[in-house]
Amino acid sequence: MGFSFSNSTIETIKSQVNIVDVVGRTVQLKRAGSNYKGCCPFHNEKTPSFVVSETKQIFTCFGCGATGDVIEFVERHYNLNFGEAIEKIAGEYGITIEKTSYNDNRGEYYRANKLAAQFFYRSFTEKANKGYAYMHGRSITPAILKKFGIGYADEQRDSLYNFLLSEGVEKKIMLELGLVSEKNGKFYDKFRNRPIFPIISTNGKVIGFGGRAIDPNDNPKYLNSPESRIFQKKNNLYGLNLSRQDVGKADFIIIVEGYMDVISLYQSGIKNVAASLGTALTENQARLIKRYTKNVVLTYDADNAGRTAALRGMEILRKEGLKVKVLHVTDGKDPDEFIKKNGKQAFLDLIENEALPYADYKLESAKVGFDFSRDEDRLDYMKKAVEILRELSPVEQDIYIKKVSRDIRISEVAIRRELEGTSGDEIRNIPLKRDSEENIVQEMSPVEKTLIKVALTEEEYIDRLKDYESVFTSDFGRKIYEILKAEHEKTERIDLKMIMDGLPVSEAGLLQEIVDSVITAGNEEQVFRECISTWRKMLLNQELDRINTMLDMADEEENQDKITELMLRTMEIQKELKCL
Repeated sequence: MGFSFSNSTIETIKSQVNIVDVVGRTVQLKRAGSNYKGCCPFHNEKTPSFVVSETKQIFTCFGCGATGDVIEFVERHYNLNFGEAIEKIAGEYGITIEKTSYNDNRGEYYRANKLAAQFFYRSFTEKANKGYAYMHGRSITPAILKKFGIGYADEQRDSLYNFLLSEGVEKKIMLELGLVSEKNGKFYDKFRNRPIFPIISTNGKVIGFGGRAIDPNDNPKYLNSPESRIFQKKNNLYGLNLSRQDVGKADFIIIVEGYMDVISLYQSGIKNVAASLGTALTENQARLIKRYTKNVVLTYDADNAGRTAALRGMEILRKEGLKVKVLHVTDGKDPDEFIKKNGKQAFLDLIENEALPYADYKLESAKVGFDFSRDEDRLDYMKKAVEILRELSPVEQDIYIKKVSRDIRISEVAIRRELEGTSGDEIRNIPLKRDSEENIVQEMSPVEKTLIKVALTEEEYIDRLKDYESVFTSDFGRKIYEILKAEHEKTERIDLKMIMDGLPVSEAGLLQEIVDSVITAGNEEQVFRECISTWRKMLLNQELDRINTMLDMADEEENQDKITELMLRTMEIQKELKCL
C-alpha cells in the first residue's frame, strides 16, 4: 500500500522550521526591511533579487520567478523530490515523521472549529448575554472584541452540538476537538456560560478555544480545548496571529500569562504581545518567536509560581539564542490591571526601567531567603551566584562579578577564585559552554579577532586586507571577512547592525563579543602592522618547521641538492624573521 506524509508532519515542519535559517545555510542573506535579500541560488545574477520573508515563510526571486516555502526551497536547491525534502528537513530538525495511507481529513477539523467560532461570535453579538456584559465590564471596546473574534457559549446544554450537527459535522470530530462531551450516549456542549477566546494560528486557522468562567461557582475558572491533530499548545502562542507584524516593528515581544492580558495590552496600543496558552514556554514556541524578533520580555506574576515559570522560560528562550528580560508588575496584580490604572506609557516605562536581563534576574531571584547582614548567608549566596556566573560568557562574568562583589561585600578576587573552582571539585574547573557554536570564537586566533575589529573601526583596512586574506584560517573569521569585503564593495561603508541582522543569532553574538572585547584604542595602524607582522612570523616559523622535518628525513647522499636548497631557504627565513 502506498503512503503519504501526514498533514501533521508537513504543518509541523512549516511551523517549527524557519525558512531564513534553511536558506541562510547556502545563500548569504542580508536584512532588507522586514525581509532578507540575497543572490538567487537558482540562476546567475550579480544584483540580489532573491527575497526571503520570515513572517510569511516563503521565498521569491524577482529575476527568475522561483517561489515557494521551505520545503520547495529544499527540493529545488538539493534536487530532491517532495518526500526526500521532507525527510531531509525532518532529520536535521529532529521532527518525527508521520506517514499515512489515508486522508486524515484535517480540513473537516478546521471547518468544525470555524463553524464553532462563528456560532460563539453570533451568540456574543446578536443579543444581550453575560459574556458581553463581562467583557464590557473589563472595558474592552467593540472593535477589539471583533478583532479578536471574542464569542460567548450560552447556558443551554446542547445548542452548539445541535448547530454543528445541522452543518454536517461528525460527532467524532466534535469530541476530538473538545467542543462537546458524551455521557451515557448523550452529547452536550463542553463550553457553557463562558466568554470564548478563539485561538488562531499564525496562518489564520481556528485551532482551539479558551473559555473563562463568569459565575463564581463554575469550575474550572479557565477551560481550554484539548490537544488534537490540529492543536498543540507547545507550537502556538495566543494573539500572535494579530501581533506578529507589530512584534517585528518593535523588535521585541511581551509574553504574558492570560488571554485578557493580551487583549488589554493590545487595546492600549501595546500590540507586540502574546500569551503562552497557560503552559510553560517550550522550545517550539521559542523558535516561533525567533521568526519575528530576538528580544523577549516575560511578564509574569511575582508569586512563586510566576518566578518559577519565568526562570524556566528564560532558560528555554536563551537556549534558542533569544535575549530575554523578566518584568514582574508591582503596582497591580497583572499587566491588565496595571494598564487600566496607569496607562500605556507607564507600562512601557516599567519595561524600560525595571525589566531585568537574564543574569540580573537569576542573581536577584537567588537572593530570596538570604540575610546579607549574616556572614553565613553571604557565603551561601555567593556559592549560588557562582553557579549562575558559570553559565555566562567571560565578558558577562567580568561585569557580574563586580555586581555580586558590591552586593555581598566580598572581594572580586575571592569570587573569581571560587568561580575558577580552586576550592571545589575538579569538574567545576571546566567552564560551561552554552552551545557548540560558542567554540567558533575560541578557535579564532587573536590576530583574526583583532583584524576584524580594526576593519570594523576603519573601513580602509578592508581593502588592505585583500593582500593578506589567508590570515583568516577559521571558518567564522573567513565568513566575517567575506561579508565585510562584499559590503565594502557595494556600499563603501559598513553597517554593523545590518551585518549582525544577517547572521544567525549565535554568530551575531560572537561578532558582538569580538567588538566588545578587542581594544585598539585608536591605534589602528600600529595594531594592523603588528597583526600582519605576527601573522608573517607565524607563517615563516611554520615553514621552518616543515623544512626541518624535511631535512631530518632527507638522505645526505641522495638528496644533496634538495638539502642545499632547503638550507638556503632556511637562511632567508631567518633573515626575514630578524627584520620582523
